[in-house]
Amino acid sequence: MTHTSDLPSTDAEEDREPQALIGMASGTVAAPPARKRPKPGERRVQILQTLAGMLEQPGAERITTAALAAKLDVSEAALYRHFASKAQMFEGLIEFIEHSVFTLVNQINEREPNPAGQVNKVLTVLLQFAEKNPGMTRVMVGDALVFENDRLLVRMNQFFDRIESQLRQSLRMVAEGAASTQPTVEANLRASVLTAFVVGRLQRYTRSGFKRSPTEQLDAALRMLVG
Repeated sequence: MTHTSDLPSTDAEEDREPQALIGMASGTVAAPPARKRPKPGERRVQILQTLAGMLEQPGAERITTAALAAKLDVSEAALYRHFASKAQMFEGLIEFIEHSVFTLVNQINEREPNPAGQVNKVLTVLLQFAEKNPGMTRVMVGDALVFENDRLLVRMNQFFDRIESQLRQSLRMVAEGAASTQPTVEANLRASVLTAFVVGRLQRYTRSGFKRSPTEQLDAALRMLVG
């Protein structure tokens, strides 16, 4: 679904990491072909892909670095040669989520002149991204972050704040077009309700073991909520 440009990298030698991670946005988390000596940056990508894949297991408990290392058939020390902490690994996944979703949001704003259409498309691409990336969805709703560093939950909360802000801008234009006497108030309220709707769909998806699709009857739901 997503066609993203390069993700920001914290190290010059990690330039290959973004392209490899894009595979996770199309629903695949297969690791790169095995090499005896991975190229620079390749092992980082493999670690993040494996972590995302482990998160896709319904009912998965907290993932430890020991379990992650065992899955990769490397030592825990090998993991820490690429990431300073497990929190940094989760930050890598969050960066991917942010980049993938907001690249699409920016494209929608540039190409869709209708404010109501912007709202519908933003909500749709967000839920479609989650559907194709169940492991990422557990990060988005915070299930995978409960026992991790608090800053990770704060960052995911900021992600949804940005989504709500984007919806608010479009909805204000919708309200103004409908000659609302309180366009800002109306936009704020509707943006809050729609953000809660999205989060609720994502939570239902994870709690059902990824059986209840977040895009289930989405067009009908958006007609009721957005018009």
